[in-house]
Amino acid sequence: MFVRRLALAAVITLGLLVAVAPPAFADSGSPTLSGVISNLTNWIVGILAGVATLFLTIGGLRYLTAGGDPGQVEKAKTALKSAAIGYALAVLAPLLVSILASLVGG
Repeated sequence: MFVRRLALAAVITLGLLVAVAPPAFADSGSPTLSGVISNLTNWIVGILAGVATLFLTIGGLRYLTAGGDPGQVEKAKTALKSAAIGYALAVLAPLLVSILASLVGG
């Protein structure tokens, strides 16, 4: 039962990621370093937010289905903490990528 819910949460998360992805446009020129860095930042933020949302969903489902079991509640809290860390990294990703870009001369 939990595996089905987890699979459903993963499918919904991936569907949302595909639905909100920016459209791809044909570019006649060669990619610039700043364009590559911008695309990399967008991908990192998207992936981190998607994974954090998945962990948030898993943690919430575990907490709701724990039924007072301390082991399951602790697993749920761990998943929720992981989601918070993932969201924090998603917020900080543009800053980290700009720092790396300045180090390599981008």
